[in-house]
Amino acid sequence: MYPHMKKILMALALGSALAGCASGPNRNPADPLEPYNRKMSEFNETVDRAVLKPVATAYQEATPVLVRTGVSNFFANLGDAWSFVNNSLQLRVEPAVTSFFRFAINSTMGLAGVLDVASEMGMDRYKQDFGLTLGRWGVPTGPYFVLPILGPSTIRDTAALPVDMWGNPLSMVDPVSARNSLYALRAVDARANLLRAGRVLDSAALDKYSFTREVYLQVRREESGRFKRPADALPSDGSLPSEPEAGEVR
Repeated sequence: MYPHMKKILMALALGSALAGCASGPNRNPADPLEPYNRKMSEFNETVDRAVLKPVATAYQEATPVLVRTGVSNFFANLGDAWSFVNNSLQLRVEPAVTSFFRFAINSTMGLAGVLDVASEMGMDRYKQDFGLTLGRWGVPTGPYFVLPILGPSTIRDTAALPVDMWGNPLSMVDPVSARNSLYALRAVDARANLLRAGRVLDSAALDKYSFTREVYLQVRREESGRFKRPADALPSDGSLPSEPEAGEVR
């Protein structure tokens, strides 16, 4: 459910971007597809209100906190395996090694990732995806693009999505019924984790579409440059422009 939306809404919950709210449509050169994107965002919100949010609310109310934490840890641990691959493809040695040992430690000592032992040992999580790998090697982000159900993205990240789906360890689960059940559980768990922050977004943003777009682009910019040294700062590195546009969240 909505890649990167957890970071977006957590940023909102911290109140770090309230001053950047827009009172109406806020044109951004990074968003030439805004008419389509706004309509798709409205569709996604309708689906969320009708299906995803009620299911996530029921899940949160019926499931103990410790169980929900274990579920979130399990899926985050699977993400560490794909982060290892992408950090390796980006030639990020330390993050790749850390991601590998995070996955190995949590998959064994952490009961298949239910317990986040690696974090308790002080090992940071270096989350990466194939879109960021493309950016590392010079592929530009392209325009902002809202996907059905999945939400905020860019043209580059959308093109990378099939590879990310293929690299997800859940894609290897057999039988298909078990795989689909895990996908559904991951979506519900992710949406449940956003319930509280989502209320902040609803009350804080005068134009929720522009607000979400600007924070999303900022998050992806930071992820693109997370490990970048000054010598790496080339115009073709695939990161978004460093200068904020009008109304951009900082």
